[in-house]
This record gives sequence, structure tokens and C-alpha cells, in this order.
Amino acid sequence: MGDPHVHDVLILGGGAVGATLARALSRFTLDVVLLEAEAEVAFGVSKANSGIIHSGLHAPGDTLKGQLEYPGNRGWYRLHEELGFGFAPVGEVLVAVEQDELATIESIRQQGVDKGVPGTEPWSPQQALAAEPNLNPELAGAVWVPTAAVINPYEAVMLVADAAQRNGVRIEVEQPVVAIDPIDADQPDAPLTVHTPAGAWHGRYVVNATGLFADEVAAMAGVAGLTIRPRKGEEYLLDRRVEGLVHSIVFPAPRPTSKGTLVIPTVDGTIMVGPTAHEIDDKWDTSTSDEGAAEVFANARRLVPVLNERDVIAEFAGLRPVAQTEDFVVGPTERPGFINAAGIQSPGLTAAPALADHLVDILAHQGLALAERSDWDPTAPAPVRFAARSTEEQRQLAADDPRYARLVCRCELITEAEVRDAIGRGARTLDGLKFRTRAGMGRCQGAFCTWSCLSLLAEGLDVPITAVTKRGGGSWIVCDRDDRPGQDTTDDGRPSPDTTEDGRPSPGTAGDGQPAPGTTGDHQPEPDATGSDAPW
Repeated sequence: MGDPHVHDVLILGGGAVGATLARALSRFTLDVVLLEAEAEVAFGVSKANSGIIHSGLHAPGDTLKGQLEYPGNRGWYRLHEELGFGFAPVGEVLVAVEQDELATIESIRQQGVDKGVPGTEPWSPQQALAAEPNLNPELAGAVWVPTAAVINPYEAVMLVADAAQRNGVRIEVEQPVVAIDPIDADQPDAPLTVHTPAGAWHGRYVVNATGLFADEVAAMAGVAGLTIRPRKGEEYLLDRRVEGLVHSIVFPAPRPTSKGTLVIPTVDGTIMVGPTAHEIDDKWDTSTSDEGAAEVFANARRLVPVLNERDVIAEFAGLRPVAQTEDFVVGPTERPGFINAAGIQSPGLTAAPALADHLVDILAHQGLALAERSDWDPTAPAPVRFAARSTEEQRQLAADDPRYARLVCRCELITEAEVRDAIGRGARTLDGLKFRTRAGMGRCQGAFCTWSCLSLLAEGLDVPITAVTKRGGGSWIVCDRDDRPGQDTTDDGRPSPDTTEDGRPSPGTAGDGQPAPGTTGDHQPEPDATGSDAPW
């Protein structure tokens, strides 16, 4: 694969920053290619976070994070109007449990006022409890901010990427960067050449939006001085039976390294609690722990005492890419044409639309000509959400298209029509389908719908069901039962897992529910799962 053509811009990374930048650049007559390491966009840092569009209060105004936070908030409101992803403007309640926290939350409120955030109000305990009756009855006070919202980050990023693609951006997945050619001393302004396992890609400008691996990719380009450390955050999703426990995002008075443990009403109506904030060394460690759960619920119960661990139906951990400056690291580098968009930790998701506009300005200042297209379309058809429609609308959908009458996921009321639409929009894996539709995210966590989803994916992609993976790489879910030890490949040429003498998958393969070959415990690809030593 690869491409001998010299593109105007290569975007490395298909997360929130890469996708919003791709869409922003699609407004212009440019040749833009986005290279994503994983099997689908939004499979990295962007898939595992709290899904909060921050109000604009929290990041200090003298940081780039702080300068982009509220403009990014406004940007997500506009993107929602144009693209129709799930979005709930629930607002936030910033709680002081103790009297000595009142000054902290008031200073944060004033910080937001100074940044132009509208509608903030200091609340008495009585006001806070009237709005959120399940808050700690002994709280000392609170701050109300109406501008905060929640989204499904993976769904939103996927739809933003879809919109970029509809407007001409080329998106290539499973393209981890393995090398970048060194600068040519005789031609320092020559296009940059980026190598992936598929071949070489050439671009006049390269934007490094590779999340946790931005420092390693920058080093490949000869750019020194950037260090990214992962900061792990564990999150816990609760059963729908506690829907409505809180109506707004509940924040505690913040800590030095994080905004603390939150109680979050998700865009789908469930409740999520978390995250933790612990620096680790392993950029692939997304495991959860008993200690993390204990920490999360102990802190969350200071805010909402009735929370109970027995309501947990799913848990996950995300890794924030933290630069040594604790701020975003964005801008041109000593390598001509190579631009960093690194260290995009919280509020990175919120800031992404504004950060994309900022990167467009940087590229223009570096010499990229920006001629606006007359045919650019900021909108895209929004997916149908059957469960959110009225009964009459559901009946009409089913009458018009019988696939809406066939449920695939009973917990979340996801229909065959929605699944097929997601596959048509680019879902290539079980996780990609889940993130686009919520099939498998309910109480049974896929026990009912997984086989139907696998079957529809196999049909839609025209591959055997054994070729469908959870999230790409070696994360196989179904293996041929007639494999034998020593057989290197299946009939269609794919690598075969080890099996026992009677043809059953051996322990440690996908067949017994254990991690599939080349994956970690949650099916994240191991560092060498791509078949190379690519860090990203």
C-alpha cells in the first residue's frame, strides 16, 4: 500500500484531535490523509474517558488548555447541531463537601467568569439539594454551571471522522507509524516521509496527534524534548436501574492532578463514576483493579452517599497522555513541516474543536494555502436511534423498513437496521459496532447480541465469521473448531490459534473467554500486536 503521491497534510492519529482537524481541513481545497494505527478511529485515548464536554471553568486561563476549553465547548454544541451525535447539555454542579472547600470552588467559578463562561451561580446547600436531592446532605455549598454537557466520545469522534471523509479526507486505518525519514540536509524543506507497515506516505506537513505515543513519533522525526507519561483513570458504569440518581455532572473540589472523582449522568441515561488519576509507566496498561474501585466509590460517596458497587455492570480504564509541562504541547517544531499536537489530556476532548481551528491557523502561518471550497457540507446524515423514538415513530420505521422490527440488542433496543447502517458507515470490528450503536453495552454486556453482531459484521464485510475481531489485530473472538496444533493458518490464510488435540481452543485464546493472541486482558493490542515494533 502506501502512496507515492505528496499530500498537503498527513494527520497521524484518528482520535478527537485528529478527527476534528481532518474535518476542519476538509473545508479547504486540500489533499489530506489521516493515518490511524488501530482498526478504527477513536480506538485510542478518545474511547476511554468520561465523555464530558467541560463547562469552561476548570483549566487556568494562562494555559493553552484554559484558552481552548470554553471555545471547544461551544464547538461541540455546533458539531452536535450539524452531525446529530448523542449530546445532553446537563450542566455541572461543583460541590464543596467541607467548609474549607468553599473558597476553592468560588475561585474556580471566578476563573470561569474571567474566561467568559456564562450563567455560573454560587449555590447554597439548600439550592444544591433542591436540584440534586441525592447529594450529600451535609455539603457546605456548590457552584452551578449550565454550559457542561455529555457525549459518547467514541460515537462523536467517529461521526466527525465520517463527516471529514464525506468531504474528501482520506482515512487509512491499521497504519501505525514505524519510522519517519530524517531531514535531508540538502533539501530541508522537502516533504516528510512517514513509514507504516503498509508502505511510505509523503506530506508537505505532518501533524502529530498520536496521543500516548506522540513523544516517540516526534523522536522519529528528530524532534527532541517531549515526554509523555500515561495517567490512568478507572471508570465504573452502573446499571440502568439507578438512572436519574443525578441529573447533572457532579464535581468535587479538585485535586492537584485531577478534577477528582465525578458522578456522571451519561448521554444514554446511565450513571458513571470515576476516574482515578495515577501515573504509570506502561502505555498499554488499561487494567482495572479492586483498589481503583474502592477509591472511586469511597470518593464518589462523599458526593452521592447512596452509590453502591453492586450496581456496576462494566468497568474500564483510560490513559491520559500527560506532557511534562502539564499543558498541551501544540505548534511547529525544529523539523520543518512537523507540527506537534501532544499532551492532550483533560480537557482535551472538550478543547478538540477549538484546537483543530488553532492547528489550521498554525498550518496557514507555516505556509499552507487555504482556499475555501464552495461545496463543503458541514452536515452529515445522523444515525437513527430507534430506542429514542416515540412508539408511533418506531412503528412507522418498522413499517417502512422491516429491519427495524428485528431487535439485535434487547438491553439497549438496537435493531438490525441500525447495525447494518453502522457497518455501512465503517464499522469493521465488534467494538466499532458497539461504539457506533451501543449494541452490547447494556446489562447483559453482549451475552445476547454478540453472535448476531458477529454474523452481521461477517455478512456486511464479506468475510468469514472467524475473521471478525473485537478490536482489530489478533483480538479474534471465534476460532475454527477443526484447527489442530501445528497448523499455521486457517483455510483462508489467517494465523490460527493454538488448540487442544480435540480441536478446542487452548487456554489463553479467544475461545475460552481469555485474552486472544496479541492482546491484553481487555483485548487492547499488545505493543507488538501489529507484527512490528511500532510504538503507535
